[in-house]
Amino acid sequence: MTWQRPDGRQPNQLRPVKFERQFTRFAAGSVLTHCGETQVLCTVSVQPGVPRFLEGTGQGWLTAEYRMLPGSTPQRQQRELLKLSGRTQEIQRLIGRSLRAALDLKALGEITLIVDADVLQADGGTRTASITGSFVALQDAINQLIQRGDLEESPLRRQIAAVSVGLVEGEPVLDLNYPEDVAASVDFNVILNQDLGIIEVQGTAEEGSFSRTQLNQLMDLAEQGIQKLLAAQSQAFEET
Repeated sequence: MTWQRPDGRQPNQLRPVKFERQFTRFAAGSVLTHCGETQVLCTVSVQPGVPRFLEGTGQGWLTAEYRMLPGSTPQRQQRELLKLSGRTQEIQRLIGRSLRAALDLKALGEITLIVDADVLQADGGTRTASITGSFVALQDAINQLIQRGDLEESPLRRQIAAVSVGLVEGEPVLDLNYPEDVAASVDFNVILNQDLGIIEVQGTAEEGSFSRTQLNQLMDLAEQGIQKLLAAQSQAFEET
């Protein structure tokens, strides 16, 4: 029996995607990212200087923080204050690695870009929405630095986006929402650049295993989704 998606989508169909740019006043870049019912506020702040291990190198840095806000899920999330969960640490490192892959850090100079991804509402795919939306916020922040004269040229070298894919009832599906994430026997998060070069693939079988053929099917599906997300990112800038 073919899996019937809870929201009626086709297996290769993304949830509706929307980027509300310049959503807040003070951050250099800010985007409210909508991926279906998942909403993530992505902001980028600029801080002079770099971590000690980069001082004097002329190279910049980008780091990221990720949080699930208390009202983002049906049952209140506890605020993570003194100690971050392993999940939170892993996701914010993933966001940082992914966005650094978009930059020429030498061209950035000795400044630090701090990305904050705050999940306002979670319905699956919060880490992939955080990466995809944060790239849009990052591009706005870089544009502001150029306009202010702090940078002569953009250090952005690659456009990146992220999407989830998985096997549900044996069928490959794109952009899993929460019920599908729970039901999936295999779950992948895929981050690619505009040339479909792989930045990172996180994938595991929740039960049993999966074949090389299924892996290829999932990656093909992820590429289709990433291309649509890249187009949506570009369109967000064409609309202004």
